[in-house]
Amino acid sequence: MVCANKGVNGARCTCTYAGCEKHGRCCECVAFHRAAEELPACFFTKEEERTYDRSVSSFVRGRH
Repeated sequence: MVCANKGVNGARCTCTYAGCEKHGRCCECVAFHRAAEELPACFFTKEEERTYDRSVSSFVRGRH
């Protein structure tokens, strides 16, 4: 899939997973993580994102 905003999105993307094929393609990233009952990296702080625990429960824990 071609994404017209891949360059802009990629510059903002906070995902540190080097092998991510969805880097900069937000709609694909969100769909992928939603199917896995997760959230994408951009929902987490840098410290939280580095754990690669993208679960909703991890997100909620980080807000308390």
